[in-house]
Amino acid sequence: MTSSPPRTDTPPPGEGYRHELYPYRSGEEFLEGTVGFIQEALDGGEAVVVAVPESKATLLRAEVPDDGAVQYVDTSPLAHHPGRLIGAWQEWIREYTAQGRLVRGIGESPWAEARSPSEVEELRYHEWLLNKAFADGPAWWLLCPYDLAGEQAAVEQMARCHPEIRADGRTTPSTDFDPQAPFDFVPLTHPCDPYDEFAYSTGDLPALRDKITACAEQLGLQGHRLRELHLAATEVAANSIRYGGGQGVLRTWTENRRLVCEFWDAGYISDPLVGRSKPPHTQMGGRGLWLVHQLCDMVEIRSTPKTGTTIRLHTELPPDGAV
Repeated sequence: MTSSPPRTDTPPPGEGYRHELYPYRSGEEFLEGTVGFIQEALDGGEAVVVAVPESKATLLRAEVPDDGAVQYVDTSPLAHHPGRLIGAWQEWIREYTAQGRLVRGIGESPWAEARSPSEVEELRYHEWLLNKAFADGPAWWLLCPYDLAGEQAAVEQMARCHPEIRADGRTTPSTDFDPQAPFDFVPLTHPCDPYDEFAYSTGDLPALRDKITACAEQLGLQGHRLRELHLAATEVAANSIRYGGGQGVLRTWTENRRLVCEFWDAGYISDPLVGRSKPPHTQMGGRGLWLVHQLCDMVEIRSTPKTGTTIRLHTELPPDGAV
């Protein structure tokens, strides 16, 4: 098994959540850092959860087999659903911490599989939100490999999301990390022209669903997928009316073989993690935006006191000619 040189600057295990960026340039360098990270964990009696694209999992399995201490999880079902990733990590970590074990994770987002600029931006946003999601949770350590073949601007964005960075087998603080990054840290892409617009308020939910239906059916979207979109859209629009000043604006357009329904209102959501974690079964209410994440292919939420709240629901369209 390949290993990295021992570190002398690693804080003691168990001291909160650690989020580390590992930039690499080749498959060999990917293995050097990740296998070394796993070996450190095993030497310390820790469990490891590996959530990486299948091509990287194949490389790692050849060096480190799947066993009781190292678990590979298939992220394929979540590859294009960034809003569901935090909930998945919470489940994986909860499984081991319930056993009283310290946990390390390796998580590489499926950048190469992203099918649109919106999907790429949401994956970056997810990286930043991880810091908030686990700030007060169990102690564990997440290594995020990142291929330096990407654009330099993207690499700089990733560095802003990670408090620590790994190079040459050593972990040091990231000088580019921005702990005060605002809720709109990763801005939404511009709406695609042309788009339809519909202002709604109390009593307009049936008309809003009719607008979405007319647009969806023109694009071949129908059946259970349309019903799921109706349910998600109704939840978001009802929240606009209830919490966003009694009114909102719907925009619809198509983008990369997806129907996008954007809802804007003047309200403010203070918690950027809303909807990303599965509520406990004992919780009364507060499940709406979590359900929206389960019903749609991608959900984008941005909110500030000055600009209000924008929520975009992405629903994949059927292939040309499909019913």
